[in-house]
Amino acid sequence: MALSTKLELRQGQQLVMTPQLQQAIRLLQLSNIELAQYVESELERNPLLEADDGSEAPVRSENDQAEFGKAEEAAPAGDGDWVDLDKPVADPEGTFDTEYENVYPDSAPSDQMHGADAGSGWASLRQRGAGTTDDVNIEAFLANDVSLREHLSAQVPLVLKEPAERLIGQYLVDMVDEAGYLPADLDVIAEKLGAPQSLVEKVLASLQTLDPPGVFARSLAECLALQLKEQNRYDPIVSRFLENLHLLAGHNFPALRKAVGVEMDELLEIVAEIKKLNPKPGLKFGSVQLQPVVPDVLVRAAPDGTWIIELNSETLPRVLVNRTYLATVSQATGSAADRNYLLECLQTANWLVKSLDQRARTILRVAEEIVRQQDGFFTHGVQYLRPLNLRTVADAISMHESTVSRVTSNKYMATPRGIFEMKYFFTSAIASADDEGESHSSEAVRHRIKQMIDGETPASVLSDDKIVEKLKSDGIDIARRTVAKYREAMRIPSSVQRRRDKRLIERVGPT
Repeated sequence: MALSTKLELRQGQQLVMTPQLQQAIRLLQLSNIELAQYVESELERNPLLEADDGSEAPVRSENDQAEFGKAEEAAPAGDGDWVDLDKPVADPEGTFDTEYENVYPDSAPSDQMHGADAGSGWASLRQRGAGTTDDVNIEAFLANDVSLREHLSAQVPLVLKEPAERLIGQYLVDMVDEAGYLPADLDVIAEKLGAPQSLVEKVLASLQTLDPPGVFARSLAECLALQLKEQNRYDPIVSRFLENLHLLAGHNFPALRKAVGVEMDELLEIVAEIKKLNPKPGLKFGSVQLQPVVPDVLVRAAPDGTWIIELNSETLPRVLVNRTYLATVSQATGSAADRNYLLECLQTANWLVKSLDQRARTILRVAEEIVRQQDGFFTHGVQYLRPLNLRTVADAISMHESTVSRVTSNKYMATPRGIFEMKYFFTSAIASADDEGESHSSEAVRHRIKQMIDGETPASVLSDDKIVEKLKSDGIDIARRTVAKYREAMRIPSSVQRRRDKRLIERVGPT
């Protein structure tokens, strides 16, 4: 077989992002605190940048964009190109450019830059902050302590499935103090969210089953009761003991024994068991420095019944390019190295000014669409929260859903019903069974099993086989051993134990 040499031309497309576009994308997902830190570092590093203390906001309406673009085109030569996030990015190396709206989550290249880019004025922006490749922080490689809020937020989707319940649940998570207690009144929360108090109480009951046992309690007695219920040690005697904790605090054991109705030996056993419990279950998690939440977007009602959405000017760092200083320094610059340095500083300054403006306008566009989609929630309350995903918002504003995901990360919206992280408004409903046999998630099945058991009476306790029959009648094909596994994972005793407990409560009285 003879070997020959030939020349072939092949045409293909490749997604390549310039360093400017890489950093513009990362600017989106920074919180307002992280953005302020990054801008501060750029002000210290770049002599051509200065803070703008004026009151005029950098965000421009769509009608002003044409005039804004003309003014930029009229800028003197040498200003350097900037990343227009609405148009293809100009790449001086001639590689295939991409558009800001079509950047996929997995397409972000490495933070490291090579060649000329590594020494240019484009400071490498980290995933969660700013800094150059020389700013290696050893502490960044250490595992951070998981906070109580993070631990609870990760468990909320396991016990709450409906969009309205999840929003209420996350609202309650944000109100829990570092000891694990819920200090607020449920009627106040229900009025704030526009939700029935019964729904808030239902959500709280679900949250009180989360780890660690005892969280979301409103008093010490309730905290201890939740832990004893988790250990299957809560009965009417223990209930009466917890109702009289003030006698234990005063060491009035005779009165406590009389109130509980047990002998002294049994009372001392209960006291010893209570002492093993944790009165502040939240303290075992890493304590984090509380940072006040400053909303990025402000939403308020208009007189005509619509909503006014505007950016919070306090979270928008504004910078200007000091062209007067540039002209003064340029006259005294003689060497090529100095001129190149000034050019890099000018390019960086121009890019930052325009990227901050683009970032603000993008956040505003996403916020406006979220408010439009969730108008029922803002007007009537949490009962009218709609299922919403990233793709719906992205399609409505002609962006990619990965861009919407970055915009809603670490951004907060102040509304008449409270301050919410923008990602909270993206919820999904449970898929209901139908004749087409749609699949059900395991979490949804667990939720249904728990609902059935919560509705039991002493005369109608459901066995695992009966639960299987009920689920199959609803279109869910599940084995009995799977029901038993889910029930045990939720720390629910067997039907025999539940029937015994309910009959005991029926005889003694409610706890």
